[in-house]
Amino acid sequence: MNIRPLIMCGGSGTRLWPVSRDSFPKQFAPLLGARSSFQETVLRVADPDRFDSPLIVAGQKHHFMIQRQLDEIGVKAERLLEPMARDSGPAIVAGVSLIAERDPATPVLVLAADHMVRDGACFRATVAGALAAAGAGRIVTFGIEPAFAATAYGYIEPGAPLPGGGAACLVSRFVEKPGAEAALAYLKAGFLWNSGNFLFRADVLLAEYARFAPDSLVAIQAAVAQARDDLGGKVLDAGHFQRAEKQSIDYAVMERTQLMAVVPGRFGWSDIGTWDALWDMAERDDDGNVLRGDVVTLEARNSFVSTDGAVVGLIGVSGLVVVATRDAVLVTDRERSGEVKGLVDQLKARGVTAATEHVRIDRPWGWHQTTERGEGFHVRRIMIYPGKHMSLHRHSHRTEHWVMVKGAADITVGDDTRVLSQNMSQFVARGVPHRVGNSTAADIEIIEVATGSYLGEDDIVRLDDDADPF
Repeated sequence: MNIRPLIMCGGSGTRLWPVSRDSFPKQFAPLLGARSSFQETVLRVADPDRFDSPLIVAGQKHHFMIQRQLDEIGVKAERLLEPMARDSGPAIVAGVSLIAERDPATPVLVLAADHMVRDGACFRATVAGALAAAGAGRIVTFGIEPAFAATAYGYIEPGAPLPGGGAACLVSRFVEKPGAEAALAYLKAGFLWNSGNFLFRADVLLAEYARFAPDSLVAIQAAVAQARDDLGGKVLDAGHFQRAEKQSIDYAVMERTQLMAVVPGRFGWSDIGTWDALWDMAERDDDGNVLRGDVVTLEARNSFVSTDGAVVGLIGVSGLVVVATRDAVLVTDRERSGEVKGLVDQLKARGVTAATEHVRIDRPWGWHQTTERGEGFHVRRIMIYPGKHMSLHRHSHRTEHWVMVKGAADITVGDDTRVLSQNMSQFVARGVPHRVGNSTAADIEIIEVATGSYLGEDDIVRLDDDADPF
């Protein structure tokens, strides 16, 4: 029987702010190369001789971003969408319950979409080596042989070898993130990093969840049974799902069950949880720097520098992280990059929009990005994908001016429908129904200038429901 990958796409990755934010978390960003870690995770289990098509579990707001990234790599996947976050326990159990409807004995491989693996072939061989133990009713986790005494990871103490389980051992205990002295002791004692990825039979995991959280299991499975279809995905029923206790799969099952086994992995794993971890995974130049974008250095060493617009220059510094986006800049000592979450918490407490939202907002039809905003005006760059269109809508408080800068758009303004070609413009008066669509085979781009007394995103009346207006 083939393995069914269950890819978890939750989390906001705030320790990689300002690139990773709630609206566009790190698993969808191309942090190490041209593809995102989500795309790399999907491709890692794309062998049809060994794996069935994946099931993606994600928040509802990321549905269209997931579809776009799947289309980019030519992979089809089933999607199960959470109406609200309930941590990894309910998310995994919902996915496993859906898989078990078809065959309860299906081996399920749970993977985090925001982890990276250097050696995909070694990873697949390690998973294959764990299949016997999982088939025998064990819940297998993959422990990573430590490269150093890390304090950012939990640890696993391996126990006795599992009879007939290949490389699998019993798990003696799980250990939370340690201090430096304890981490060194664990390293010397042969402990493994806890990767948080698992392999098990669907019915085994559900039976253990029934033992430890029976009421939550009932709520989750009711949410699955009453899930509704939504543009190619299934959305869990919110009323039932919110009754599930919010808890991690580690706390709910893995740290309490007697069925745990661990298989060591040497496939170059990282959860890329900090900028320092990303620096460690990336290729560096002769000065030990990782440089992305328009960066100039003079006697700067061992630093991670990334910019998506402004030129960044470093002189005579070492061990820094400098990340510049269009609306935020982070500068930190590389070894303290794990503290970025605390900085983001401060920004959230102050109500700073950039703590959670990017200037670029992804939508079903494409995306829009704020380029300038001031009193009474808002300038946006709008990209519309081939074959996509906004819904018909109108605004009560603002007028809009469109300038076509790339391609040709099908536009409707009031009763007039026509093609807006490159270098042409269009005025849309307040209260007039309008829409923009793309019937071509290439992306189209528009610069929009909105003016008015109120420019909030909620100034909209939708007149049809076949697409998202913003």
